[in-house]
Amino acid sequence: MTDPHLRPQLMVGLNRRRFLAGLAASGALAACGGSTGDTESSADGAGGYADSSSGVAGNGFTLVQRFPNNVQIPGEIRMPITLSTGSAEFIQDGPATLTARVLDINGVQLGNAISAIRRDVPPAPYYDFRTTIDAPGFYALAVAGGPDGGAAFQVMDPRAVAVPTPGEMLPDFDTPTVSNPQGFEVLCSRTPDPCPFHGVTLTEALDAGRPVAYYVGTPAFCSTGSCAPALEALIRAQERFEDTFTFVHAEVFSDAAGTAIAPAVTAVGMTYEPALFITDATGTVVERLDAVWDQTELEERLALAT
Repeated sequence: MTDPHLRPQLMVGLNRRRFLAGLAASGALAACGGSTGDTESSADGAGGYADSSSGVAGNGFTLVQRFPNNVQIPGEIRMPITLSTGSAEFIQDGPATLTARVLDINGVQLGNAISAIRRDVPPAPYYDFRTTIDAPGFYALAVAGGPDGGAAFQVMDPRAVAVPTPGEMLPDFDTPTVSNPQGFEVLCSRTPDPCPFHGVTLTEALDAGRPVAYYVGTPAFCSTGSCAPALEALIRAQERFEDTFTFVHAEVFSDAAGTAIAPAVTAVGMTYEPALFITDATGTVVERLDAVWDQTELEERLALAT
């Protein structure tokens, strides 16, 4: 367990502009690879570098990093990536499976090659590579057929990461509910109907002695376009797992305009969205899904947690 006194201070006085700037800096949706220069960011924030190749899967593509770059710690690392053309357009029909190597800062391969299947979800398919890394440092995910340098990422010292990680207790928090909206202008920004995850607070869910699936994201204002599909997947998953898990949702913004960061965000030290914290019955985080997931991966991870 990380000493809480060594954690950085959580964000204070955060506004929407600074929040989205932190998202971009974290690499939650940053393209890596190629070398011909910067491209314009797409509507979903998928900027990056153009590759000199033709931009079709198997014949040169850029890698769009779909995970925050400042919250990974030693252990199992999840690295969802999306393929993009040299003109910064998402590739919707990439191969069914990709293989990759993880390289250290000296370009030395760590362990065996890894593979990931394509998972189809708006706004673009992704591949969820997973590997185990033992030490903090700088690494790269080199995907077969992609840029030679791969997608760079950092594994942090756990003491420098504020967001709860697997093995740590999820801190309780009195999230707004239908009976006590706590002044929120919009309790749930899902349209046309709010999601069903606002009946109890996170504190009450953790106190119940059941596993918890705690989703922090805002469908109406999510900068990556992933929050709405992620929440819809969670709603569908409830049908299968409602006898095991208590589901709780907290919005990122407390106002209808999406300008005021909600206290639930700072309570877990988030600088990106969305995130799903999956705990066991003791409230210990056993899995955290960041930024993007589809129905199949979500249900796989919920099943493993039980």
